[in-house]
Amino acid sequence: MDRDGGKTRVAIACQGGGSHTAFTAGALKRLLKDDRYEVVAVSGTSGGAICAVLAWYALLENNGEGGAARAARLLDSFWKDNSASELYDWLLNEWFLWVNRLQGPLVLPEVSPYSTPVSHWAHGRLKEMLEKRVTFKKIGTPLEGSSPMLLVGAVDVLSGEFRAFNSRRDEITAETILASTALPTLFRAVHTDGGVYWDGLFSQNPPIRELPRANPHEIWVIQIDPQEREDEPRSMADIIDRRNELAGNLSLYQEIHFIQKMNHLVNKLGDPEARPQERRLQVPDSKEYKHIDVRWLRMSRPLDFASKLDRSPTFIRRLMHYGERRAEEFLREPVG
Repeated sequence: MDRDGGKTRVAIACQGGGSHTAFTAGALKRLLKDDRYEVVAVSGTSGGAICAVLAWYALLENNGEGGAARAARLLDSFWKDNSASELYDWLLNEWFLWVNRLQGPLVLPEVSPYSTPVSHWAHGRLKEMLEKRVTFKKIGTPLEGSSPMLLVGAVDVLSGEFRAFNSRRDEITAETILASTALPTLFRAVHTDGGVYWDGLFSQNPPIRELPRANPHEIWVIQIDPQEREDEPRSMADIIDRRNELAGNLSLYQEIHFIQKMNHLVNKLGDPEARPQERRLQVPDSKEYKHIDVRWLRMSRPLDFASKLDRSPTFIRRLMHYGERRAEEFLREPVG
């Protein structure tokens, strides 16, 4: 739907979820192709941050023209590269999945990421894959008001402060993305920009409350973790899966609540029948804040938590195709 005679301005928020965010990559490929919409901001945490930065970089470099096609190429090539295609990598992937699926029925010894070289190797490999596709030095710090805007979520381990790295304010580097992907049970904390960072799972997954600064008409949330379950979890594996799903959605719904609260205040300010004290309320951070519609693109298929670590090529391809199909359905849904 066009607004004010032009394209609908949208901000896309990508929830983190390890390999499940291959679904997000597929969804972004389809969403960005629709020329009825202008993407003015993207945000993400963990795997969502990887998808977000690749899409953002393609759109930023191409000024919106040809950006969608380039974003699709970057997303395809990254996830192909990230797949466990080589024999040694496939064996490592299968072993990792087996160990994590045993965490439900068995109590296994836990190993600190600081006690194994695998953690350091994995982050080094991820950095190499990012720098292969994004020339971070070329980006620098974009000027205030540049479009689209990028937000990357992380949390400072020492101060406990939540951080949304903003491309209009902060320099976006490979370490910025590594900080957002540093799941503490698997990876060492990332030292960057004066902080010591972990994955932003419990902080802003994904960052949303700063998205209104890009002046979108709509916010599209690509949600990885299901909010609802049909059956009561009874086995330890199912209980752990459900606990992790709820934890993954905790910060997301806090972020959405902020947008809903702002919408409520905006509606009150514009209501001629509102009480005088309500009409005197000031909306923070913006003098021209407008109502923003929030739409959800959800991965509805239930997947176990361990599969977030699955990098098998078949699994990755299947999730990307599923993301494209869900995005197609999403774009056909009536708004409002």
